[in-house]
Amino acid sequence: MIHEALLHLFRNRPTLAAEVLRDTLGAPVPRFTEVRIEPADLTEIVPVEHRADLVVLLLDRRPVLAIVVEAQLGRDPDKEYAWPSYLVAVRARYRCRACLLVATTDEAIAAWSAQPIDLGPPDWVLRPYVLGPSAVPVVTEPADARARPEVAVLSVMAHGQSAAGLAIAMAALAAAAGLDQEQQALYLDVVLSSLNEAARRSLEAKMKSGYEFQSDFARSYVAKGRLEGQREEAANAVLTVLEARGLDIPPEVRERVLASTDMTELDRWLRRAVLITDAKALFDSTGS
Repeated sequence: MIHEALLHLFRNRPTLAAEVLRDTLGAPVPRFTEVRIEPADLTEIVPVEHRADLVVLLLDRRPVLAIVVEAQLGRDPDKEYAWPSYLVAVRARYRCRACLLVATTDEAIAAWSAQPIDLGPPDWVLRPYVLGPSAVPVVTEPADARARPEVAVLSVMAHGQSAAGLAIAMAALAAAAGLDQEQQALYLDVVLSSLNEAARRSLEAKMKSGYEFQSDFARSYVAKGRLEGQREEAANAVLTVLEARGLDIPPEVRERVLASTDMTELDRWLRRAVLITDAKALFDSTGS
């Protein structure tokens, strides 16, 4: 999920790659008036297994810079050979300069990704730009987060385990409240998975209490959690009645009860559990 979430942030805000290069990493970015997400399939030039994660193209009437964005979560020695091929391919396709931007949530992987790749004499060297945790700004102000929601989510991914994690997460969710529900769902999942246990519990408690950032999606998230809790209680009640009556519960019966998401069905099974003498009869004559 982290790999796909990183790429989604760059897809959802096409200017993000250029902003990171220019504002965060201090790279020289040419003037541009248009940004496009281009096909990452480079099979016209390189082997089929060589497919970039994302290609962002900056244009000023014509292509001026192609940015290959790679989400990297682990060490992969093959990247030493794949990354240069991506840049050669996009440079040939769009007839413009090209650079590599590696995004990672791990500081050690950031250091590994930043190592220059020596392609050959005399001075043919690829030096990747790397967006690691230490390069990502700490965003705790809701106004800053609303201006750039994707940067706010990046901030949670980079710093969610720190003491400021809860404040960063709250700012990110405040920003996500103005997005569509699909975006909100993804960003909420990323935020929750990026926090330590204490911060995650605090954030969920705030959501359930109706904190000011609570959006329609946050309310639906809470409602879903309550419904899930009721479903679990009903399923456990069916099994508890069967056990209290001393009935043997076969694994397939237990599994089916716990898997049910139909409250009406669980209520019907609960009433039958009081009467039957064999747990396997729980599903008889129910139409299930």
